[in-house]
Amino acid sequence: MKGNRRLYETLFEGFVSPSFHFSTSSSQSYTLYNMSHLRFKVVEEAFKKRPTFVAPSTERPSAYFGKYVFNKEKMNRYLSADTYEKLTKAIEQGAPLTMDIADEVAKGMKQWAMDMGATHCTHWFQPLTEGTAEKHDAFVEHDGEGGMIEHFSGKQLIQQEPDASSFPNGGIRSTFEARGYSAWDPSSPVFIIGDTLMIPTVFIAYTGEALDYKAPLKKSLGAIDTAATAVAQLFDEKVTRVTTNLGWEQEYFLVDEGLYAARPDLLLTGRTLMGHESSKNQQMDDHYFGAIPERVGEFMKELEIRSLELGIPCKTRHNEVAPNQFELAPIYEECNLAIDHNMLFMMIMRNVARKHGFRCLLHEKPFAGINGSGKHNNWSLTTDTGTLLHAPGKTPEENLRFVTFIVETLMGVYRHNGLLKASIMSATNAHRLGGGEAPPAIISSFLGEQISKLLNEIEGSHDNQHLTLDSKHGVQLDIPQIPELMVDNTDRNRTSPFAFTGNRFEFRAVGSSANCASAMIALNTAVAEALTNFRKRVDERMANGMNKTEAILEVLREDIRTCRPIHFDGNGYSEEWQEEAKRRGLDCETSAPIVFDRYLDNQTIEMFENMKVMNRHELEARNEIKWETYFKKIQIESRVLGDLCMNHIIPVATKYQTLLATNVHKMQCAFDDAELIEQLTCYNVDLIKKINKHTKFIAEAVDEMVEKRKEVNQIQNVRSKAIAYHDEVAPYLESIRFHIDRLELIVEDDMWTLPKYRELLFIR
Repeated sequence: MKGNRRLYETLFEGFVSPSFHFSTSSSQSYTLYNMSHLRFKVVEEAFKKRPTFVAPSTERPSAYFGKYVFNKEKMNRYLSADTYEKLTKAIEQGAPLTMDIADEVAKGMKQWAMDMGATHCTHWFQPLTEGTAEKHDAFVEHDGEGGMIEHFSGKQLIQQEPDASSFPNGGIRSTFEARGYSAWDPSSPVFIIGDTLMIPTVFIAYTGEALDYKAPLKKSLGAIDTAATAVAQLFDEKVTRVTTNLGWEQEYFLVDEGLYAARPDLLLTGRTLMGHESSKNQQMDDHYFGAIPERVGEFMKELEIRSLELGIPCKTRHNEVAPNQFELAPIYEECNLAIDHNMLFMMIMRNVARKHGFRCLLHEKPFAGINGSGKHNNWSLTTDTGTLLHAPGKTPEENLRFVTFIVETLMGVYRHNGLLKASIMSATNAHRLGGGEAPPAIISSFLGEQISKLLNEIEGSHDNQHLTLDSKHGVQLDIPQIPELMVDNTDRNRTSPFAFTGNRFEFRAVGSSANCASAMIALNTAVAEALTNFRKRVDERMANGMNKTEAILEVLREDIRTCRPIHFDGNGYSEEWQEEAKRRGLDCETSAPIVFDRYLDNQTIEMFENMKVMNRHELEARNEIKWETYFKKIQIESRVLGDLCMNHIIPVATKYQTLLATNVHKMQCAFDDAELIEQLTCYNVDLIKKINKHTKFIAEAVDEMVEKRKEVNQIQNVRSKAIAYHDEVAPYLESIRFHIDRLELIVEDDMWTLPKYRELLFIR
C-alpha cells in the first residue's frame, strides 16, 4: 500500500497545489479514497486559480517580431556583403553553398547566437512522428592547451548525424541502424529557443531516402513550381517562378493542469476514453466567438508574444465552438516556412500553456459529443510577378488563367482523392472526420454558385468565333464564357473537405495534431501532375496549328467533364451524398488502415516518381510507419481503458453498490411490512441491478479485449495487424465506454474518481 501511495504522490507531484496532502487514514481504501478526493481537490484548486498576468511589451509587435530569428536584417549585420549576397541567393533561388561560404555563415550565425545568450546548437527536424526532434551540441571544443573554446563550423551547420535509430523503422532502415543525416534547409531561417540555436533541416538515410516530412515537401514544392510556371507562362511570359502559400488555422483545447493530471486517459492517450457528456455542452453556441476568458486571454497574450519573437506572424485568435476550445491563425506564408512555423507553434503552445496552469490538447477528438479540432490549410499559388493564380481577374485573359488553375487543381484532387484522404487520415483524425463538425471522409470540392455556373457554361460551349487576331496585341479575347468575375460571395460550405474560398482552396480535413506537410506533399504533387499534363496537351494542339486560346479552352472543356465527380456543393453529411459519392466513383473508405493503401496504388506511385518527389521504396516504407503508428495508438488506448476499468471504474461502482445493498438490508431489518419494504427499497434494488449489468459487461468485455489483443499481437504483417486492431480491438473501446458512461450517471458523485466533462470543459 505504501508503494501505491508513493506512486500517486509522485504522479501528481507538481500538478496540484503544495497545500494538498494525501490522506493517511487507515480506515479507507487508499486508492479509492484518495482518487475521489483528488478529483474534488483539483477542482477546488482550478476554481481558485487566477490569471497569470503577462506584462505588456514596451515595444510594438513590429519592433520585436523575429527577435530570435536569424533573418535578413541579422544576416546583413553579422555577415560580410559577399557572404550575405551568396546566402540570399541560396535562400531565394536554391543556389548551392560552398563550404567556404558555409563557414563564413556559421561564424556570423554563431556570433549572433552567442550575443543572444545561446550556448548550444541543434539540427531541428521533422521525423515521421507528427512532432519534431533535436539533439543539442555545445559551442565548445578543446583548444589544444587543456582549455575550451567556442566553435561552430560550416560543416556543423550544413550536416549532422543525429543517431536516430529510435525513430520509426519502416523498411528504409531498421531500428538497429543509427545511420541518419540531417542537412540544413537555408530557405527556413534558424532561430533561438532558450540557450539553443535551432537549425531547420531535412532528415535522410545514409542512402539518401527521406526519413522526414520536409525533404519530400521541398521536392513537391519544386514540382509544382516547375509545372505551374510552365502553365502561367501561357498567360504571362514574364513569370519565372511560382510559390506555394499556406495559411494554417490551429484549433486546440485548454484543460486545467490539475484536472488533466487526474485523468490518466488524457495523460496517456490525449483523449478521454470515457465520460458522459455534460448537461450543457455547446448547444447554445455561446462559446463561439464569445468573450475570451481572462485566464485564457493572458495565455494567448504570452503565446502571441513568444510566437512573434520567433517570426510567426500571428493574426487571429478566438473562442471556437466547443467549450474550452480555441483557435489561432497566422498570416499566410510560403508553404515550407509556414509548416516549420506550425510545428514550432505547437511546441510553444504546450510550453506556454503549462506556465499558465493549463494543458494544451491537440488531439482531434479529446471529448466525445462536442466538436473536435482541425487545422484548416488555406492553400494558394503566387507568381514572382505578384499574381495570385487562384484569384479572379479583370480581363477575359486573366479570368481564363484563373479558370485554368481552378480546373487543373480540381483535376489533381479528383484523380487522387483517395490519396488526399490518406494524407490526412490517422487513428486520431478518424474520430473527427464526419463527426458533424468536420468534413466527411470523402474528398469533394465546393466551388460556389458563380464558379460552378461559369464552368458549366465553358463545358457546354463550342463557340470560338469571338476569338480574333490583333497584329499588335496577339490574340484579342472576346470570350462570352469568360466574363469579368467578382470574388465569390457564396456562403462557405463547412461540410466540404476542399472548398474554394475566393482566392484559394481550404483543405479542411487536416487534423489538429498533424504535420501539415503530409497533406501539402500529396496536394502539391497531385496538382503538379495535373498542370504538367495540361501544358503537354495544350502544346500538342498548338503544334498542330490550333490557336493558343482555343487550345486552352478545348483542354479545359475535357477536364471540366472529367473532374465533374469531385465537384459537390451540397451537404456532405447527408446519407444521400454517401450514396451519390459511390456512384461517382469517389473513394468512400473509412477504415484508416485500408485508406493508407492509396499511397501504394500504381497511379500514386507513378505520380510521385514522375514528379520526382518520392519513389516506391520510400512510399512503402512510409506506409509501414503509418500502419505501425495506427495499431500502437489503438493498443495503448486499449491498455489504458482496461487499467482504468479494473482499477477505477469497477471498484468505485462496486463500492457504491455495496452501500446500496447495505441500505436495502437495513430497511429489511427495520420493517416487517413487505409492501413497505418494497416501496422503500425498490429504487435502490433497481440501481443495484443496473450496476451489476454494467460492471458485468465491462469486466467481461475487458477480458475479451485483452485476449483479442494478445491474439492480434501475434500477427506479423504490419498492415494486417493494423486492420485487425481497427476491426477487432477498437470496437471494444466504444462498447465498454457506453457502459462506463451509464455508471457515471448512477454512481454517487462524491465517489466518482475521475473529473467529469462539466469540470474539464467549463473550468477556465
